[in-house]
Amino acid sequence: MANNLRELRQRRRSVTATQKITRAMELIAASRIIKAQQIARSAMPYTRALTEAVSALASYGEVAHPLLEDRQPPRRSAMLLITGDRGLAGAYSANVIKAAEQLHARLVSDGQEVVQYLTGNKGVAYFDFRNRNVEQAWTGFSDAPQYSHAREISETLVAKFLQPYEEGGVDQIHVVGTRFVSMLTQQAHAVRLLPLVVEEAEGDDESVDQIPFYDFEPSAAEVLDRLLPMYVANRVYNALLQSAASELASRQRAMKAATDNAQDLIERLTREANQARQAEITQEISEIVGGASALAESA
Repeated sequence: MANNLRELRQRRRSVTATQKITRAMELIAASRIIKAQQIARSAMPYTRALTEAVSALASYGEVAHPLLEDRQPPRRSAMLLITGDRGLAGAYSANVIKAAEQLHARLVSDGQEVVQYLTGNKGVAYFDFRNRNVEQAWTGFSDAPQYSHAREISETLVAKFLQPYEEGGVDQIHVVGTRFVSMLTQQAHAVRLLPLVVEEAEGDDESVDQIPFYDFEPSAAEVLDRLLPMYVANRVYNALLQSAASELASRQRAMKAATDNAQDLIERLTREANQARQAEITQEISEIVGGASALAESA
């Protein structure tokens, strides 16, 4: 009985220490997600302005560009998978990896080769464990990406897209990440990054006027050549920001659940320890009473 009581108390101390860690991680994730949302919101005006300019170029400029070239049928595609660097975030990385596997299966069924790019240690570990080839991986910034990371990734992807097929180039580039909907909802999704598809606004005259008319200087072709790489980098950066906010939200939710479960376990262990202690006291009293009775009878 004493050994059982000692074990229950030791387990309770261990769970209490774990609860302190999960609670601290929950608070850290909660503070970081606010900053991640602020960064994502602050980047939206630039994204809207850049999208309007690219839309105007594609709609009114009437110029061709390699990044807008739709190669049919596509023979080889590249896929950028955005995962987390650390665990303890629930099913965040598992969900986006599942979406990537579904896209991979669809591309292979269409007769395409797939060139894999990764961000995050979770994705790297997943592919390493299965001995699958990875063209390039970036790690160490999943919960706090910078624009420099997005620019490096986009330059690599654009160079791969512009490379001829015979030299290992690709016809399409897809990005698989996680869209931040709310603190409770994050959706893994896949989008085609290249070739870019910028559609002109449809509807009445008022909706068309929402895209301003630009006078391009020195020429629409040169401006488009400068803007499209920036547009690609911005889309990659937005995907990284959305995934970072989703990872932090998933981690906060997972750590809150772990903290609540630890509290329930502590309460259960406390009840079991109290019951064991009461049983031990009852046994001691019974032994004392029994000893006293034996002494009284012998006397």
